[in-house]
Amino acid sequence: MPIIPPVKGTRDFFPEDMAIRRWLYEVIRQVSESFGYQEYEGPYLERLELYAAKSGEELVKEQAFVFPDRSGEMLALRPELTPTLARMVAARAKSTPMPIRWWSFGPFWRYERPQRGRSREFLQWNIDLLGVESPEADAELLAVTAFFFQAVGLTPAQVQILLNDRRLAEHKLTTLGIAQEELTPIYQLIDRLEKRDRDTWRAEALQLGLSQEQLGELEAMLADKGAWRESDTLRRVLAACEAMGIQEYVTYDPTVIRGLDYYTGTVFEARVVGRKERAILGGGRYDNLVAEVGGDPIPGVGFAMGDVVLLLVLKSFNLLPALPMRPAPILLTTFSHETTLETLRLASDLRRAAVPVEWYPKPDRLPKQFRFANRQGFFWVLVLGPDELASGSVVVKDLRTGEQQAVARGDLIAHLKGLLEQFSPP
Repeated sequence: MPIIPPVKGTRDFFPEDMAIRRWLYEVIRQVSESFGYQEYEGPYLERLELYAAKSGEELVKEQAFVFPDRSGEMLALRPELTPTLARMVAARAKSTPMPIRWWSFGPFWRYERPQRGRSREFLQWNIDLLGVESPEADAELLAVTAFFFQAVGLTPAQVQILLNDRRLAEHKLTTLGIAQEELTPIYQLIDRLEKRDRDTWRAEALQLGLSQEQLGELEAMLADKGAWRESDTLRRVLAACEAMGIQEYVTYDPTVIRGLDYYTGTVFEARVVGRKERAILGGGRYDNLVAEVGGDPIPGVGFAMGDVVLLLVLKSFNLLPALPMRPAPILLTTFSHETTLETLRLASDLRRAAVPVEWYPKPDRLPKQFRFANRQGFFWVLVLGPDELASGSVVVKDLRTGEQQAVARGDLIAHLKGLLEQFSPP
């Protein structure tokens, strides 16, 4: 019978993959907490209506995993977290001091065509600051991004945070004669600029009703790299970035607009310099979302970063760490049936003393147990045979050097703890 494959677009996380996943989580946790953000989590299932009016038609109709429960209510596997965050904040807004700084890292699902940098199931870091509407608050999220890049070894020469302001874009688009009700499809058109060849993109612009003159003016607007000076918000954001020492990571880019409907101001994406591929992360300001899910008006700004693109980028720059694979780097062999109970007693004594040890669960020949230890990446092997029981000692062998020594049972815990100081699990 053939092996049943995983569901298309999902991933198996083998131990070596989980080591990277735990490492990434720990870096995210440390960076988030260094800015004072608290960890939270929402449900993996949400009512479809939460996304239907807040995230945009494309996300709901084309990308969400949607299904009825047994009562007929339409549910969705969460494709993003910001609407959930808004709902949670709305529920506690009157009892939670502002500002709110929250972060999360967990699984999400989108029904997309699996390809490089895109899967249907992915992990995502979400981090948001609510209750403050200043440009300096926006800059703090850019600083979180830059500090994360520094933590994983990505330099400004390798990645850039591309910044824009929807209010500036809206002002410029309306001066082109584009009506307010036509802005959303134009935003979506701009968001597709890097995903289409230029002729296809221009044809789509004309199909939306733009004249040739408006199309030319739109292209000129999207090429103006100095327009940020017209925005007080962007001037303040960039000044704050300079004050925090992250200005080298941040660049104004009028083509960054973000496709989701709930963004109201500053928007940003992080991309690899010189590559046309998916953004590493994206986010922006959403000042109306909490009110739209039934809460009081509370301004917010945040971003989300998926793990798939990030890990590809880190791998391309040789920045993925080499991590120890054994959570317990010591293997305790089983010499014989006669020594099994004493071996189990020793294993428990070590664990109670906070010495992690894995037990080989049957009395195979010692050479076989040593081969297993080598293949599995253990650092040290312990042998407790009849001679060791008689002398009150345990043999400790270092698999990296081949050296071994008999250590008195009473000294074993201190000896092993000294060895473990050399070992740093992920």
